[in-house]
Amino acid sequence: MKNLKYSIAFIALIILVGCNEDFLDQDNLYGKSLDTYYQTPTDIEEAMAGVYNALYTANVHSNEAIAANLMSDMMLAGGGPDDKSAKWVDNFEDPSEDTYRDLWIQSYNGIARCNAIIEKTETADFSTYFSSEQEAQDFKNQAIGEALFMRAFYYFRLAKFFGGVPVIIAVDQPKDGPRNTYTETFAQIASDLKLAIETMPNIPFTSIPTDQYGHANKWVAQAYLGRVFLHYTGYMTNMEGQATSDLPLADGGSLTAADVAAYLEDCISNSGYALTPDFRNLWPYSYVNQSAGTVVLPWADAEGLSWVGQDGHSPTFGTGNYESMFVQRFSFGDWGWTNGNIYTNRLALYMGIRDNSMVPFGQGWGWGTVNPNLWNSWDDADPRKEGSILPMGDSAQGTDSYSPDKGDHETGFFNKKYISIQHDDGSGSNVGMFVQLYDWSNTDMQLMHAQDFIFMRFADVLLMHSEITETDDGMNRVRARAGLPAIGYSIEAIKEERLREFAFEGLRWFDLVRWGDVDTAFNYTLNVRNSGVDATYSPNYRSETKGLVPIPETEIRLSNGVYNQNPGW
Repeated sequence: MKNLKYSIAFIALIILVGCNEDFLDQDNLYGKSLDTYYQTPTDIEEAMAGVYNALYTANVHSNEAIAANLMSDMMLAGGGPDDKSAKWVDNFEDPSEDTYRDLWIQSYNGIARCNAIIEKTETADFSTYFSSEQEAQDFKNQAIGEALFMRAFYYFRLAKFFGGVPVIIAVDQPKDGPRNTYTETFAQIASDLKLAIETMPNIPFTSIPTDQYGHANKWVAQAYLGRVFLHYTGYMTNMEGQATSDLPLADGGSLTAADVAAYLEDCISNSGYALTPDFRNLWPYSYVNQSAGTVVLPWADAEGLSWVGQDGHSPTFGTGNYESMFVQRFSFGDWGWTNGNIYTNRLALYMGIRDNSMVPFGQGWGWGTVNPNLWNSWDDADPRKEGSILPMGDSAQGTDSYSPDKGDHETGFFNKKYISIQHDDGSGSNVGMFVQLYDWSNTDMQLMHAQDFIFMRFADVLLMHSEITETDDGMNRVRARAGLPAIGYSIEAIKEERLREFAFEGLRWFDLVRWGDVDTAFNYTLNVRNSGVDATYSPNYRSETKGLVPIPETEIRLSNGVYNQNPGW
């Protein structure tokens, strides 16, 4: 069964190093302080739980996946007449002066906690807690390397959305400095990832204990170095007009394409990660027949689908998930908890089908209706088409009872990867699949989504390697998994493959930005229905924003004029 301890522990966790508007708060809480904490393995594990806790944001627009999907050309805002903020984000307007402030604050929360772990773990002595000096050193190296990776992850999250940001890499570093440049920010990200790779133990994924699934490792850091390299060099070349082929390091050095490709090749050859044989088995709908104990989706049985689950190489479901490399874990929630709904996967809730409760695809808020151009341009021979997009009014999909005109930007299509999954619980009530799998008492449809969000999977390592080396091997391995013929490498082929492989996974927006395609991606008008009324939809991307969102106005005010607002905002 899925190990939910990290998700649930976050809710009750005592956060020992946190942030406020000044980014870092070092109050002595419950007798702990920077001087007395980080002395035992338990201290480190609790502190690391605090690092991962910063992935969660209270404001839904600060949820990376929701924000990136709304801004992409794959999805429309959807929702209903009351969902004005989603429509503004989708149309590249700012709903409020602090739309993305939770993303800013939580990222710096995570960074501050990483800084404390990096500094304090280095001098800690764990030898008495392990049977050998080597085990103690491996624990220390993993903790420091993991914190370095997570610091890079949070700075990368900030930089993708906001551009250059204040780079704070020490507990006692002043917090009132100006924003670093885009290049300086990415140099720190690259340096942290490089050091994380060199620091964390060289243990194949298949040998890492299953209770560590969800934690970063050396291979995840290698994969992210590829993503950071492509984003930085692409953005500088195509958005800033400064042709760049290397990724800078904080010490003045740099990483070349060959350097980064070598890291990806190590990951491909030695990590133990692998493609799931059937793409569709990565997503929970492939398990609904087994979960329900009856045939809900006949085609899933006929084609032998069986979810690989989300417990890493532990074969809780099927043969185990060897493809998901780095994920955000979710559990459930309760309205009695503070922010009791942020530990459930709100991407599945918000992008579920509006005001329609069916089996197996349940009700949600109807955001992110799918651009019909994506469906119409997708080859029917590619199983990823119906593996990613859910057509309404289709009895084979269980959507024949769909009632249209419940929401806005109605296109007849929703995403299938992150969506509410439910079935009869045996008493005549349709209840969430995850609630039934894990015997959770609160069956509120808003709180039942315990599906991992996948930040990085092995297919991306293969496609990034093809893009960086301009070779077709990795790309064709991904195509072969989908039963498609091999093709020669071209940047256009890579763009198409990423479009099909990663639909609705929060990557498309950033791909458009780094390729410089964002200026032309929204030149279309669609016929839609808005709550039962014929309408047209045409997004209004503004090139002057250069693919960035606004710095939160509260942060600008708190900086006393040190921060400048991003162009176009």
